[in-house]
Amino acid sequence: MGGCFPTTPWEKARTAGLFLFGLSLFMVGAHLSSVKMGPEQARIKARSDLLREHLKKKYGK
Repeated sequence: MGGCFPTTPWEKARTAGLFLFGLSLFMVGAHLSSVKMGPEQARIKARSDLLREHLKKKYGK
């Protein structure tokens, strides 16, 4: 859907700038998510192993 008037160079530059800003926010979020994923997985695995050991001691399996 287009506008009623042709786009000006200023509008094109503003649109490109906003797109790049949004892209950079997305990339920062993806980076932070991947950085925090490893320690979180290790914490979950340690908790799971601890619970598994506890259940083995309690029920003898």
